[in-house]
Amino acid sequence: MNKTIGVAGATGDLGQRIVRALVARGADVRILVRASSSSTTISELEKLGVQVVTITNWTVPELAEACQRLSCVVSALSGLRDTVIDTQKILLDAAVAAGVPRFIPSDYSIDFTNLPAGRNRNLDLRREFHAYLDKAPIAATTIFNGPFADMVTGQMPIILFGLKRVIVWGNADQRIDFTTKDDTAAFAASAALDDATPRFLRIAGDELSIRELTTVVSEVTGQPYRLVQLGGLGVLSTLIRMARFVAPGSDDVYPAWQGMQYMRDMLDGRGKASVLDNNRYSGIRWHTVKDVLAAYVANSNQSVA
Repeated sequence: MNKTIGVAGATGDLGQRIVRALVARGADVRILVRASSSSTTISELEKLGVQVVTITNWTVPELAEACQRLSCVVSALSGLRDTVIDTQKILLDAAVAAGVPRFIPSDYSIDFTNLPAGRNRNLDLRREFHAYLDKAPIAATTIFNGPFADMVTGQMPIILFGLKRVIVWGNADQRIDFTTKDDTAAFAASAALDDATPRFLRIAGDELSIRELTTVVSEVTGQPYRLVQLGGLGVLSTLIRMARFVAPGSDDVYPAWQGMQYMRDMLDGRGKASVLDNNRYSGIRWHTVKDVLAAYVANSNQSVA
């Protein structure tokens, strides 16, 4: 019999990719969605043959009923405290109540286990949830994939295509783990179907320093890009504090200072995985940052060359 995997947050960007990767691997998939979730997205997922369970109140009893006979619950929930902590705790408690043997939390980030607490809201929320998760009677596996490689084309303020500049804070030779969303989803799907995963798995489709990234973007565009050093990580930390004071954006999921916090921590070095688990599963074709940039340049309607 095929394993049945439950996915929460399935209508989000990464969640949809995880669902598709699970289906491609022959899994039976049950997605747990709220009544307010996008009906269009749900319809698209239903075409894949997944089972849709609409959760009305997101309570432990209701979710526990929805989690019956699942082999693993995969969380792709995204948001602030009310989602990452509160909503995900209810999901976890329901999985335990239903006797689900395994749980994959919604981390999918740089490895924060060696980074200090209290300086990155996004990572601190995940760290806080881990404290609760590690006391639960369920096997858990966190996937650390570094920053999403897809984000170098715009969401991550590193490559300034119009100016032909690549910016860096701190050490330009510090290597960073990059993994595309699709590769992360493929690995997460494989891990969900694996009964013997460890507490942490670390992956990277590519490992590049910002200096090496400058060379890559120059090669892909055929134009010379120049590396610009903006200052040290201490300067960036000061700017983060200033930005948070001037524009707190406490209710925003991704205020400017949150992106700056993530930028600092991925350049810090302590979030870089020393050992990767890329070879744990066969059949995953790892995409590099060069692959991402080449696709972006080929498909972009704006001039980047």
